[in-house]
Amino acid sequence: MAPVTMPPVEEARAIFQRLGYEVSGSGPELLAERKWRTVRVTALSSRSEVVADGGTCESDYRLQCFVTWAEETGELARRLRRSTPDFEWAVIGVEPGTDEYEIVRDSEPVPV
Repeated sequence: MAPVTMPPVEEARAIFQRLGYEVSGSGPELLAERKWRTVRVTALSSRSEVVADGGTCESDYRLQCFVTWAEETGELARRLRRSTPDFEWAVIGVEPGTDEYEIVRDSEPVPV
């Protein structure tokens, strides 16, 4: 089991590979490509800051996925929604030590 202070990079890579994407890059920034679709994948630990309150989030990619530990999923989705980014996003929350994960998309309600 990886410590939750480390971003789930290998888990992010494995999830997208299982979904049939070609994954490139190293570290917490990856690109996942399949057919016409390119997704920027960013792995975040519980201590990572992707969007500060009141800040904005910019991306050169129309599709962006943030992969974090399951306990951080709701808060990260709330921060993204507040920032109203210019791209479609999803958050994948990974359960440490398992192959299980949950997905929150930008069009879904986030529990309070």
